[in-house]
Amino acid sequence: MLFVRVFAAAAAVLSALPSLAQENPFGNGWHLEPEASSIQFSSIKNQSVIETSSFATVSGTINATGAATVTVLLDSVDTKVDLRNVRMRFLFFETFRHPEATMTTQIDPDLIADLATVKRKTVSVPITLDLHGAKRQEVAQLSVILIGEDLIAVSSAEPLTLKIADYDLMDGLQNLEEAASVSIVPSTTVNFDLIFKANPSDTPEKKPADAAAPVAPASAALEAEGAFSLEACAGRFEILSRSGNIYFRPGSARLNDVSTPLLNQVADIVARCPDLKVVVAGHTDNVGSQKANQRLSERRAASVVRFLTNKGIKPARLQAMGHGEERPIADNATKQGRSKNRRIEFSVADP
Repeated sequence: MLFVRVFAAAAAVLSALPSLAQENPFGNGWHLEPEASSIQFSSIKNQSVIETSSFATVSGTINATGAATVTVLLDSVDTKVDLRNVRMRFLFFETFRHPEATMTTQIDPDLIADLATVKRKTVSVPITLDLHGAKRQEVAQLSVILIGEDLIAVSSAEPLTLKIADYDLMDGLQNLEEAASVSIVPSTTVNFDLIFKANPSDTPEKKPADAAAPVAPASAALEAEGAFSLEACAGRFEILSRSGNIYFRPGSARLNDVSTPLLNQVADIVARCPDLKVVVAGHTDNVGSQKANQRLSERRAASVVRFLTNKGIKPARLQAMGHGEERPIADNATKQGRSKNRRIEFSVADP
């Protein structure tokens, strides 16, 4: 994600190079060619297993002043395994709250002044990465190749290493570890190959406000349309139950507004499991009386059911259930443990 932006931004910078002969080296601007570009990031599990993933939907532009923007649709993360993609979206990236990652940079014309002559060079480009609500300055080492009058290839001259903690993703990493029962190194390396193409001279330059607009989602890593299988539904409900993004007012069954993005996703998934009845179960910590906690868990589950029925899910397909403090998943002696125990879980009802 972060990686994606870094690369794209750098790529954008370099893509302006072919027009060096002009008074303005950035000409009428450049755009990323998504079908010819790729971004990969790697993770290490259990100290030795390396897994590489990518993104299916990336867009980018460089305007006539050298301002470059690259946007990655995080829902398009592709691990080659359906439920692993869902875990990445809901548990790690939290795409219902942070759907995109964006990289921006301002390219210095002097940086690319000799590309038309040398054809290939390695440059260091500072970029701003905006990922998961956090912004940081990074530096990308790029290999830039002029491959035609209107095309530039930008690739990682060396892997870009990013620390998960820098982008407020440690909780998401822990969620992944718990869901998959693995340990994951809290850093990632990113590699990329990007192609930028010059805009035709008769094409109006996009305004800055339009520069980050993503292209239509690619289909490679996104979910297929239509109903899910029983296995896909059950897997998604288990992942949603781990998300921890359904919140209520303290001691109340009133849903907090920050819960809406995730619950909208829940409604969409339930709608695509049309032959199943779904159990919505409420759980609490052990603060307060057992009787009060039982009642609170029931009321909170009922609030979620009301939200889903208001989104068009038939009431007969939903069952609210409360378990109070009886089924903790963490230690109630700690604040973090109590937070995990206050949760809503989703599951397929028994036939």
